[in-house]
Amino acid sequence: AWDRGSTREDIKHLDEFVRTRTGVEAYLEPVTMATETTLVLVAHDGEWTRRRIESPGEAVELTKKWVIPLYDTQKVGYPPRMREWTERNKRSRGTL
Repeated sequence: AWDRGSTREDIKHLDEFVRTRTGVEAYLEPVTMATETTLVLVAHDGEWTRRRIESPGEAVELTKKWVIPLYDTQKVGYPPRMREWTERNKRSRGTL
C-alpha cells in the first residue's frame, strides 16, 4: 500500500489552479506500479498540473465541488492541447 495520499498542499494547489484558470477539465490517472492515483487538471490553453489524490472517489468529490468535467485517461486519453502547451513551453524555455 502507498504510504501517502493527497495532502492539504496537493488539494490547495489543485483548488488554486481551478480558481485561476478558465475551461479547466480534470483527468483521472489510475494507480500504477510507479504512481498513486493522480489527478491532472488541464486549462483551456493546455496548461496543466498533476497532483496525488486519495482515490477516484476524491476526484469525483473535488470535480463536483469545482463544477468541472472529470474524464478517465484510460478511456479518453489526454487532450491534444496539453501536449501542445508542453511543447510550446519547452521551446520557450530553450530546454529539452
